[in-house]
Amino acid sequence: MENMNRYQEIIFNYALDIGGKALAAIVLWVVGRWLIGLAGSLLQQAMSRQKLDPTLMRYIGSFVNVLLNITLVVAILGYFGVQTTTFAALIAGIGVAIGAAWGGLLSNFAAGAFLIVLRPFKVGDFVTAGGVTGTVTEIGLFASALNTPDNVLTLVGNAKIFSDTIQNFSANAFRRVDLKCQLAGSADHVAAMELLRDKIAGIKNVIEKPGVEVEILEFNLVGPVLAVRPYCHTDNYWQVYFDGNRCIRESLAAAGFPSPMPAQMVMVQQQ
Repeated sequence: MENMNRYQEIIFNYALDIGGKALAAIVLWVVGRWLIGLAGSLLQQAMSRQKLDPTLMRYIGSFVNVLLNITLVVAILGYFGVQTTTFAALIAGIGVAIGAAWGGLLSNFAAGAFLIVLRPFKVGDFVTAGGVTGTVTEIGLFASALNTPDNVLTLVGNAKIFSDTIQNFSANAFRRVDLKCQLAGSADHVAAMELLRDKIAGIKNVIEKPGVEVEILEFNLVGPVLAVRPYCHTDNYWQVYFDGNRCIRESLAAAGFPSPMPAQMVMVQQQ
């Protein structure tokens, strides 16, 4: 009976010790996470006062957040008696295993650093990167987020972006809108070109310089095909594109130009 009481006392003390440490670890985790959030907010405010680029702010914030969370985990494990040197060796071993399994992870991280330094684009730019076209919402540690024109958030690995062609549509003050206009073979192409230059130039958000270009692009069986090319800011591209097509149709119809119809020649041979 005496041995039984002693065992119960040992178990109780052991459970009390483990329970106390577990409760302390939970408190440390909650408080630590709160402090990490506070530190992140203070860091963002400090960088905002320095008027740093939003892209750089997001990148630094992500890096600091990951570093502080790792430090918090190490501190909690140290409280439980896990030697930090042992933990460091464990992390190194895990790092080697992860590196062998996901070799592209480090390349994505390095590519993200190069994207920040070389700045081929920034948050808010409309780009084509890694085969995806959209507005950049974030350049992260390992991947960048783009919001496509059909409102789909797409994550692209930084290594894929950096190794592929990057088109930044927001880098220049304006871009060209490519439209086509099919004329009938009997239509007066000179009059049509003059009419379209005047009408397209009046569309909202079409800039004055460079002026609207209207030239013969090619010929087909129906007649000449005109290239109609106004210029506008990237933000107004699709508005000018759709308004331009509507303007071409309505302007030519109102001016009495014949509708383009496929021409066919029928030959009748009498015996």
